[in-house]
Amino acid sequence: MSYSANGGAWFRGAGFILGVFLLVTVVLGIYWSSEPGEEFYLSKDSEVRFRALQNSKITGVETTKTLISVADTLLYKPGGFLSNDIVPPGVWLDNIPNWEYGALIQVRDLSKAMRESFSRSQSQSTEDVDLALAEPRFNFDHNSWMLPASEKQYKEATMYLQQYLDRLVDDNASDAQFFARADNLRNWLRTVETRLGSLSQRLSASVGQRRINTDLAGEENASQSTPAPAELEVKTPWLEIDDVFYEARGSTWALLQFLKAMDKDFADVLEKKNARVSLQQIIRELEAAQEPILSPMIVNGSGFGMLANHSLVMASYISRANAAIIDLRELLSKG
Repeated sequence: MSYSANGGAWFRGAGFILGVFLLVTVVLGIYWSSEPGEEFYLSKDSEVRFRALQNSKITGVETTKTLISVADTLLYKPGGFLSNDIVPPGVWLDNIPNWEYGALIQVRDLSKAMRESFSRSQSQSTEDVDLALAEPRFNFDHNSWMLPASEKQYKEATMYLQQYLDRLVDDNASDAQFFARADNLRNWLRTVETRLGSLSQRLSASVGQRRINTDLAGEENASQSTPAPAELEVKTPWLEIDDVFYEARGSTWALLQFLKAMDKDFADVLEKKNARVSLQQIIRELEAAQEPILSPMIVNGSGFGMLANHSLVMASYISRANAAIIDLRELLSKG
């Protein structure tokens, strides 16, 4: 066989291998890009613990289990945690990494609330030792792929949450508590309100808007560091529109799971304040925001144009949920 024939066979073999590699990565990429939906992906350790707590009525168990479940889902869903991937197909994907970031922000906010409010009876009381170790680990950089990897930090955080959960359900351990009070829930909802408000504004900017600057509205003597124009032109860059959309999808998905858990842990408080209907309305709006996306891409039509605008639809659901959260916080503040 001549040298040219050997060279041609080598190139054909290399081309075949490359083609198979690309096909496998494309199929894996499509599979890994599916959102979890209603299903949680749990570690084996979490599954064992949760089976033992299946019928537990202890206050705080549902919220803690759900926080662990959402964190586990980020780590153990198909493809694992993709935000810090540096090899194909994870490095090519951007929708699910943005989804992960949105969900991670909600995990960080709730873990902070667990450490500062839900587990403490008063502002001067001692914080829980395990929650104090879990919260900073969730705040580790989500793009770090080594020394240490993001996954390592988040797995350690869930381990500390599980230790807190073990003590919470232990009748012989009184050092772990979860206080289902109206003020605790209201404080966490204030953070949720600001998150959803920001997402709604970023989603609405997909078509570009001229907004009146209201930064100093409502207070006569208010001031700010540097001057700002009276009107602002706000528009999300074209390449970032789907990033913001999937971040909102991940954030609302995680928030939906947390609110469902709190509907159980805070049932007595909500009933007393006649606020359970308001919470269920928020849940309904967030469920609508998780409807399947039938389009192969995120469409960015103008507000009243012929094409849909997925960002504006998502912004509508989030805005309605946010308005209901404001009403819920108002109800919880009443005696």
